[in-house]
Amino acid sequence: MPEQRRPDHVHIAVIGAGFGGIGLAVKLREAGFDDIAILERADDLGGTWRDNTYPGCACDVASHLYSYSFAPNPDWSRAYSKQPEILDYLRRVATEHAVLPHIRFNTELLSATWNADHNLWQLSTNTGPMTCNILLSATGVYGDAQLPDIPGRGTFAGTAFHTLHWNHDHDLSGERVAIIGTGATAVQVVPEIQPSVQQLLVFQRSAPWIIPRLDRITTKTERRLLRRLPALGKAMRASVYAAIEGFGLVGFVDTRFRYPYEMLGRLQLRRQVRDPELRRRLTPDDMIGCKRAIFSDTYLPALTRDNVAVITTRIAEIRPHAIVTVDGTVHPVDTIIYSTGFSVPPAIAERIHGRDGTVADLYRQAPRSYLGTSMVGFPNFFTTLGVFGAVGNQSAIYMIECQIRYIIDALTTMRDQHITSVEVHQQAQDAFVREVNDRSSQTVWLTGGCATTYYRTADGHNAGLYPNWSFEYRRRTSKFDPTHYTLHHADKPQNDTQRPTEPAIVSLSR
Repeated sequence: MPEQRRPDHVHIAVIGAGFGGIGLAVKLREAGFDDIAILERADDLGGTWRDNTYPGCACDVASHLYSYSFAPNPDWSRAYSKQPEILDYLRRVATEHAVLPHIRFNTELLSATWNADHNLWQLSTNTGPMTCNILLSATGVYGDAQLPDIPGRGTFAGTAFHTLHWNHDHDLSGERVAIIGTGATAVQVVPEIQPSVQQLLVFQRSAPWIIPRLDRITTKTERRLLRRLPALGKAMRASVYAAIEGFGLVGFVDTRFRYPYEMLGRLQLRRQVRDPELRRRLTPDDMIGCKRAIFSDTYLPALTRDNVAVITTRIAEIRPHAIVTVDGTVHPVDTIIYSTGFSVPPAIAERIHGRDGTVADLYRQAPRSYLGTSMVGFPNFFTTLGVFGAVGNQSAIYMIECQIRYIIDALTTMRDQHITSVEVHQQAQDAFVREVNDRSSQTVWLTGGCATTYYRTADGHNAGLYPNWSFEYRRRTSKFDPTHYTLHHADKPQNDTQRPTEPAIVSLSR
């Protein structure tokens, strides 16, 4: 009988080698944790910025803020960086901070199950079994493409693909192309492909708010000054931070703050789209902020070109060579591009098993977490950008760094106090979720008139945004508080736990 393979064991396993995973590895190593394995399903690092390679792919947060605070880059070539440059930045950070040896490429997590008897996670991967004491998820939210449920989609005889899986071998030149969806990705794709296609049909379910981007190429003088004066880079980062943070006034303070932002969007629409009928179709009928506002200088002008048509009639079916709308119009097309977003929760959430089900099971019942980093029923498990761990008015990297600091403090506390497992107490999580939902009830995310959005669940609740200022979140996550957790110590029996007293939850009130 062949010898059974013994599972590989590491102290800390990190899922994903994107911004969250690389940042965690850097700070874990600085804190003295070296027994780390980053499980990366692809053959390269980068996460979102490796996978999204569609034409025009760029960040909609200014470069000096969309980067690690501990690894400033004075040499960004643009105010808003494009995908290749961001990916190069991540590779450079991983190399300079000796993260690469910890990454296990082409290693996909198939399942993770908590073993309470041994205080460890049992992992199944495509390369074999593993165990770890600590499991950290840094997969982000938008890793799995969502395709629409349109009758006949599978019968299309032309070329079709989702923007997450762009077909670079297919030449769109001279083709009749349909793009379904008008979210942030489509807004970047349309201006890039419009000049080369014969006809571009943009199928729009609802008009997004488009705000001026004001992108520009950075000058050599500017880059030279930033290299010589690091304080200047910090000042630029702070100014961008303050400008973006101000959008919280619309999101969760009072919807009346939306009017200046909406005026800016309407002025841009009037300036860039002269045709009154087209402008009417491109005018949003919901409040700005109830779904993601989009920054672009080039999208609206592209829609005015002679070879572009914006179609707002609902799609009835897809045929082998055409898209048919509910009014009976047949639109012949050669290629369909789906810009229809991502699956939420992502597939990885189905694979992490706690005491009462998977992360996805519990999310579907009701979004929950404690500070967006931990969950009841999942000991020794922490996340970046978890439920209620992202905001609608700030750079995701800022929030990731807050969570990394909190996680590192938790793991350092475990090491210093010989704690074998930590699990957030039900009382602490319930209080946090209750306050989040109470504060969210009158936010623009839930009351702004959007029919469908990532910001709300099907039953009208907050789907996972933190409804307060990011600097307030930073303060709340500045230190791990063990009184909010159930703890097991190495020198005590497994049933001897330190249970928290009434958790001193910091209020989210205005």
